[in-house]
Amino acid sequence: MDSATFDRPTGPDRPSGSYGSRPSLASTADNGLKIVIVGGFGVGKTTMVRSVSEIRPLSTEETMTRAGEGIDELDGLEGLDRKYSTTVAFDFGRISLDTRSVLYLFGAPGQERFWFLWDRLFSGTLGAVVLVDTRRLSDSWYAIDRLEHHNTPFIVACNDFGGPLHTEEQIREALDLGPDVPMVECDARDRSSSKYVLITLVEHLHALSKERKAVETTS
Repeated sequence: MDSATFDRPTGPDRPSGSYGSRPSLASTADNGLKIVIVGGFGVGKTTMVRSVSEIRPLSTEETMTRAGEGIDELDGLEGLDRKYSTTVAFDFGRISLDTRSVLYLFGAPGQERFWFLWDRLFSGTLGAVVLVDTRRLSDSWYAIDRLEHHNTPFIVACNDFGGPLHTEEQIREALDLGPDVPMVECDARDRSSSKYVLITLVEHLHALSKERKAVETTS
């Protein structure tokens, strides 16, 4: 999973907090793997794409206006009262796994009024990350339902917002997750943590692929 292109360059050529000068990326790849990051409004999908992408992410964020009052707001949750922009289509980033394979990351919009875009985003998707805020687990139900409807493999990543602690069993029960669905904790702001989430998903997809091949061989 690690490669020379996976880690962003540091030093004087790359100022802190920016993408700075970067080596050229190949314009094409032999293996392009599409990954979608889904979840409720304000769970950190845009933040995760930004934290881990090796390119400057394409973002479709727009400033939240009075038209969204009562629709996009989530009163009483720390941090969301300071959320001034929102994704209206998708976020896009890229990670090179090696010289021939890349992950294309798509962050889906979280508001219910943009959920109609999800089915199209899921088209051609290899797997997905369901990003969860454990303070409001019910916001993840629709994402899981649509992924299961499309038979899209996924893992669950619990983003750390400093809310009340829940056991893994409590979260699995609330989300109706089977034991075969991997679940990890993460901080979407931290690149190494977001990278670990994606590694977990890729390993899960690899394990599922091996299982399918084993069944095909014995049948």
